[in-house]
Formats: sequence, structure tokens, C-alpha cells
Amino acid sequence: MTGRGKRKPKSVQDSNVGSKKRCTDSLATALSAVSAKQRDEVERLYKLQMPEDFYHFWEFCKELSSEDPRGALKETLGLRLVGPFDILAGAQEDPKNPRPNFHLHWRYFYDPPEFQTIITGSEDSQHHIGYYRDTPDSLPSFTGENEAKKGCTITQMGDNVFAAVHLFLLRKRKEKTSRKAGGEDIEQLGEKLKAKADELDLSLEQKTKAMKMRDKKVVTKTFHGAGIVVPVDKNDVGYRELPETDADLKKICRAIAEAKSDEERVKAFGPLQQIITFVQFANDECDYGMGYELGMDLFCFGSHYFHKTVKQLLPMAYNLLKRNLFGEILEDHLASRSHENLDQLEGH
Repeated sequence: MTGRGKRKPKSVQDSNVGSKKRCTDSLATALSAVSAKQRDEVERLYKLQMPEDFYHFWEFCKELSSEDPRGALKETLGLRLVGPFDILAGAQEDPKNPRPNFHLHWRYFYDPPEFQTIITGSEDSQHHIGYYRDTPDSLPSFTGENEAKKGCTITQMGDNVFAAVHLFLLRKRKEKTSRKAGGEDIEQLGEKLKAKADELDLSLEQKTKAMKMRDKKVVTKTFHGAGIVVPVDKNDVGYRELPETDADLKKICRAIAEAKSDEERVKAFGPLQQIITFVQFANDECDYGMGYELGMDLFCFGSHYFHKTVKQLLPMAYNLLKRNLFGEILEDHLASRSHENLDQLEGH
């Protein structure tokens, strides 16, 4: 069996404690002015606790544009606040779609259940920014970005939304400098954003100390690169490596997805079926991370030929890891997985 050459951590604690402590420690100021009613509504619809930087960023955008906070960054950066920000704007009170599913609200094709979109960018590349959580009942471990038209990769962008937008702004500023146009507005916005982050004692670093600590708990990166965290005890029970490297697993997936006939595809499924058998053994021995990894990799590969297998593997892994909400999100997503119809509040 060929391992991936990654050292398994000797002890992995649940990420809830660390992420909640990070949020508390990083915000030395009082809570934002967002009302308790609005907060409750966001968390009721999403079933997820939002970090305080989310509410502070809403207040910041209201300062930039009181009439249209969601569009406050559109002209300068090409970004728009969406997802849970729509709830703060009251957009859910009179939706065109009578039955919006907030599990799918701005959920892009490659977004795993751990990822929650909060900002959209270029429509051409389907660029978006969101929070990444390791468990449904924890605060986000970091903010990340993905371009759904280019693939499944999630790039880390700090541990709060101010950091993510600041890093995006720095990229945009370089583009504007090269074109020698529109730089002044970006400079002004950058100064305001940095001042607000300083006031709130929020880090603008792309990789904070807390994120580096999380990296030590990541058992494997998976195809999306953001990594997965599972509890591993002192005897290394909790995760075992897949018997294939990422490169070899992708070859197996390509052989299945690109098969010229059903007969050829059934034959190509053979090696994958063998790995699934190993996952069943791993689950019996409490190494739940193996099925989690394989299911996530197949989801990230993106082919509909794997949806049935993903539905067998990932909800089971989430259930065993007591992350059932992620399983619910996944099943809703697979039932309606598309590059289109991302806004659940619009009629389709």
C-alpha cells in the first residue's frame, strides 16, 4: 500500500475550542451594533453560528454605503456581500422564490459543506469568498476563496472577513497600478478597512498563529487543499491514509469519468470499489477520517458519476464524526448541484 508520506498528528483536539477562543481573543472591542433579532435570524436560517467579524464587517459596509451596504465594495473591488449578509439586509422577508433553501444559498459547484459563501466577485470565474468551518457547531477556522469555473481549490485568506477583503484589495491595487487607473479609490478604501481592523484588533495576516496551529491538526489536505480535521487519539485512532496518492486517485477518477462506454466505466470503478472496502474496514475500527477524505476527494473531482458514491461515503462520515448538519447540506447540494441558480432568494 502506498501512503502519502504525511506525518499523522499524535493528538488532535476538536477545533471548536480553538476557533471560539480565537474569535473571542481577537475582538477586544464590544459586540457590533447588529441587533440580537438579526443575529438570531441569520443563525436560525443557516443553523450556523456567525463570528463577530461578520457583523462588524456589515457595520463597516453600512458606513461606506448606508443605502446599499451589500453593494458598498462593488464599484471599487467588484465584490458584493451575499449569503448571510442578505439576511441582515432583510432580503429573505420578500423573496421571489417562495421556498429558499439556505443550505444552497450562494453555494457554488465545488463548495464543500464546510464552506459558507459570504462575498461574490467575478461572474466569469465565479470567484467567491467564504468562511470555512471544521465542524458545524464551531466558529470558522479561516476565510477562503474559490473560483468555481477553474476548479475546487480553496485558498486561505486570513481568519476574518476584513483580512480576506484586504488581501483581495492588495491584489486589485497591483492590477490598477499596472493599468494606472482607479487606484485612488482603492487606496482610500484600503486605509478605511485597515483602520477599522486595527480598531477591532483584527489581524490582516493571510496566515495567523491560530491558522498555523490548525495546520498541525489537519490530517490530509484533500483535493480542495484546505484540509480536514478529525479527532485522533494518542494511539492514532481516528484517521488512516488512503492506499492511493492524490495523483493516483485522480487517475482512477479520470478513467471512470472519461470512460467511452458503460462497460468500460464499470471496469474502471474496480480500483475505487477496493478503496471503499478499505474505508469500511477503517470505519469499523473508528478511523472515520479515511471515508471523510475519500468522499471529499470524489466530491471535489466534480463528476456526476461519483455522486452516488459520495452520498454513501460523506453523510456516513459526517454522522460518525457527529457533524450531521454537513451531511444535510451535502445531500441538498448533490440533489441540485449546478453552476447556475446560486441565489436562492431569486425565482428560478
